[in-house]
Amino acid sequence: MNITKKQFTVYMLCAYLSAWVIQIIAGIFANQGNTAVYQLLLMLVMLMPIFSVLTASKSLKGLGWTPHLKGKLKYLFIALWIPAVFGTIGAVLYFLLFPDAFDLTGDMLKAQVGETVLQQLEAQDLTVPMYLAVSAVQAVTFAPFLNMIPAVGEEAGWRGFMYPYLKEKFGTNKGRIFGGILWGAWHWPIMILAGYEYGKNYFGAPFIGMLFFCVFATTVGIFFDMLYEKTNCIWIPALAHGAVNAFGSIPVYLMKSDYADQLIFGASYIGIISGIPFLILAVIICLKAKKVNPS
Repeated sequence: MNITKKQFTVYMLCAYLSAWVIQIIAGIFANQGNTAVYQLLLMLVMLMPIFSVLTASKSLKGLGWTPHLKGKLKYLFIALWIPAVFGTIGAVLYFLLFPDAFDLTGDMLKAQVGETVLQQLEAQDLTVPMYLAVSAVQAVTFAPFLNMIPAVGEEAGWRGFMYPYLKEKFGTNKGRIFGGILWGAWHWPIMILAGYEYGKNYFGAPFIGMLFFCVFATTVGIFFDMLYEKTNCIWIPALAHGAVNAFGSIPVYLMKSDYADQLIFGASYIGIISGIPFLILAVIICLKAKKVNPS
């Protein structure tokens, strides 16, 4: 797509304003304990970038909607499996540094979703480790494909529209870094109001979380954009996005609830420690991009 400065400006204003209004409303419902409406609104937020593309350019053409993966099929599996592999490595790093945080009793699961879930598992003769194992299998098979439907709403806007413009203006690496920061900051209202991702009671809240989430968004955004460049298909970064969402909470359920205020460190990708694998991958991708285009 040939994106003009005016189109980019309209896109950014629309993407931020529409999403931030919905996030503020979602935060109100979250603080009232209405998790069902909160989750529904978060899904609606994911559609705002693609809506903003339509507002700015009046078209979704040129984003790579039809897959042409002949000779590129490996990137589908990279998108599908790398998040789980890196999520596992990151979780191992975290638990090696914080061994006392490790727990298999479902303590965190109970704290986050309630006693009823554990009772349902027991009724099905499922232990917490068995439940997490099943969830992990789902996260590397069909769950990412389900998740990529709402995720493409974001990917069409960020990787399909914003990143190409920024890379054209600032170069590949700088454009990806700027894009990641903007993508991360897009989540700030819900982080402040509802404790999205890190909670509300960690050290330096909410500012350290807001800052590091931009780091996470930058690193994983570089991975998503690399997949998009390699395949010219918007569904592939959407699949990777869906895979990240599918696996992300699994390591958290292996933590003791006493560590719920330390999610800024791990055990999910968003943690400073558990995010190291994606950070390393992002650096490698940037170094390769610099060799191809030194400017």
